[in-house]
This record gives sequence, C-alpha cells and structure tokens, in this order.
Amino acid sequence: MVKLSVKELRPGMVVEKPIVTKRGQTIAKVGTKLDSKLIARLNFYKIEEVTVDTDKVGEPPVPLEIEPVPEPPKEEPKPEPKEEPKEKPKEEPKKEETPKIRESMSYTSKLQSDKEFQEFQINYSANMAALEDTFDTIIFGDGNISEDELITHCESLFAGKTSIQLFDLLHCMKSIDDSVYAHSINVALISRAIGKWLKLPREELNELTIAGLLHDIGKAEIPDEILNKAGKLTDEEFDLIKSHALKGSKLLKKAGFDSDIQFAALQHHERSDGSGYPRGLESDEISDFAAIIAIADVYDAMTSARSYRKPMCAFQVIAAFEDEGLQKYNTKYILTFLERIANAYQNSMVILSDGRSGKVVYINKNRLSRPIIQVEDDKMIDLSHESGLTITSVL
Repeated sequence: MVKLSVKELRPGMVVEKPIVTKRGQTIAKVGTKLDSKLIARLNFYKIEEVTVDTDKVGEPPVPLEIEPVPEPPKEEPKPEPKEEPKEKPKEEPKKEETPKIRESMSYTSKLQSDKEFQEFQINYSANMAALEDTFDTIIFGDGNISEDELITHCESLFAGKTSIQLFDLLHCMKSIDDSVYAHSINVALISRAIGKWLKLPREELNELTIAGLLHDIGKAEIPDEILNKAGKLTDEEFDLIKSHALKGSKLLKKAGFDSDIQFAALQHHERSDGSGYPRGLESDEISDFAAIIAIADVYDAMTSARSYRKPMCAFQVIAAFEDEGLQKYNTKYILTFLERIANAYQNSMVILSDGRSGKVVYINKNRLSRPIIQVEDDKMIDLSHESGLTITSVL
C-alpha cells in the first residue's frame, strides 16, 4: 500500500484505509474502487491523502460504471452474389431499419460517451458532494450556509443547455446515482426549468432552486433501512417516512432559511384536492414553491427505476398525471409543465406498446400523452383514437 495525494489518485485504485472527513463521516470503506465521481468528492471535502493498494497503483483509468444502452445490431456486409443451385430456395430479404430509427436508438449511448455528458457528470458529482455537506451543516448546525454558492453550482449545470438537453442529461445520470442528494438536485433543476417557463423573476428562481435542493432534507432523519426498503411498508413505517416533511421544515427554520423554503419542505406532498399530507391542504393554501416542487418531485420519482417497476418515459408520466387527475396540482403549473415536456419530444423517435417504432409528428393538446405517430411506410397513427396502444419509451 502507499499514501498518495488526491491529485495523484486515478480511477481503478483501491482504498486500503477508510477515508474519513473532518466531521468523522466515512466517504469510502476499505476495498472501495476509486472512480472519477469519488475523487471529485475527495477534492470537495479537502481530503489531502489517501492510502491505496500498491498493486493497483499505475493501472489505467477505469471508466465510470454507466449502464450502456445497447446499440442496435449491425448488419453484416452482403457477400458478392454467387451462382446457387436452382433447387435451393432463396431467403426472404430482411427488412432494413431506416437510418433515422437506427440513429435514434443509439442516442442515449452516444450521449453517455459524449464529452459534454462526462463534464456534466463530474460537475453533477461535485454538486452532490456540496449538497451532502450542506445537509450535514444544517442538521448539525456547525457552519454557515452560502445560498449564493448553492445557486452557482446549480446554474453551472444549467448553463448553455436547453431544458430538453438538461432533461436528457439528468435521465442519463439516473443509471449512476439515485440517492436523496441526486433526487434533490434533479428536483431543483426541474423546478428551475418550470420557473423559467413561468417567467419567474431571477430572485424567485434562485429561491425556488434552493427550495428544490432542500425539500427532502427531512429524509436525513429517517433510517436508511426504511427509506430503501424494497418490500411493502408497514403503516408505522409509512407514517415515519411521511414525517420527513415536518422534520425538514423544522430543520430549515432552525437554520434560518426563508419561510418560502420552509413551506416547500413542509408542503411538497400536499395536493390541491386535499388528498396530500401532512395537513391535507387545498389549492391556495399550498405555497407556490411547494406546488411547483410537487410536480418536479413526482416527475423525477416516476422517471427513476424502482424495485417494483422500470423507469417510466416522459409520455408514460404525462399519461399518469392525466389519469390521476390534473386537479391534484396547481392548474397553471401542471399544464405548463406537461405541455412543455410533451412539445419537447416533438419529432422524437418512440417505441409503441405493440413493438413498432415511429416518430412523434403532432402533439394532441387535449391528450398530451397520445400524440400522432408516423410509423413505417409513412402511416399515421393517432394515439388519441387508439385506447389499447401507448408509448412505452422515447429513443
């Protein structure tokens, strides 16, 4: 084993002694293989030296473990025609995939290997480390919080990207991390996108972003074994999880955050029809920030994988919102959000529930989850008239 400065660390090296912060928080246990994300966290926590296994020193960098999206099979080059016996039947020619569909099917894997995504990934990981440190500071009350710094970090993730580009990058990140911190960053960025669509002034956008970052801080006081339980929760366990809203609000009040940020933590599970918790508030009783964050929170949860289901695509989430009843959410906010998301996927390639692929050519304003799709042979399918046919994934 050997001690190396953080600058000398490379992905693939294995931790030989536990890495612990000044507050006593263990960042990496013995046997942990370093990757770019973990090294970024070490830099953030100002860890100076790390003891690694000498057998691993000098190995080439190992890429982060990202679930690749399989590339479509490439067709073998056709051999030169040969004379064959007449009695041998000719094979039916295979229907060749259209170039547009083949190109779209590899979009996600291309995005994950793109330099822009890799830079986003490193920046995102540093943001998670910063947010984790912020949570600790709020919970233990042993430091000052810089709201400006939190905003700067989030803006750096948004910089130079359209909303749909940001959503695509966040979707790719879901295969890497689905922690409370990752979810909180996603909700903050999605909420900020909604705020921009609503044309909120910059000061409110910043407050909304901070509220999104901190909305789930109360979960830090819920045992991990309950938060991450794969099976069905007992009534007592569910009540404990629901308590995170009140716990988070109290933590933020104690830390001196603005009342709008406190209310966002307290009310982001309230619903306009009174069916939410912890207080069963209705419509105008729910703060604007909480109403926006509620939509971002549900969208991010639905598009993330769970033990009992696969991640849902954008059109499946829109359908879920439509089926559940839009009256649960602030009308202006939910309609703005769903219309923007649906329109963002205009001209995108999709897979239908019958296995066919096609292109979204027209969004039905009265049923956003059921656009008109152009499939093979330029045939048009209006999903609003096809109750048994749905979009199952966006390519």
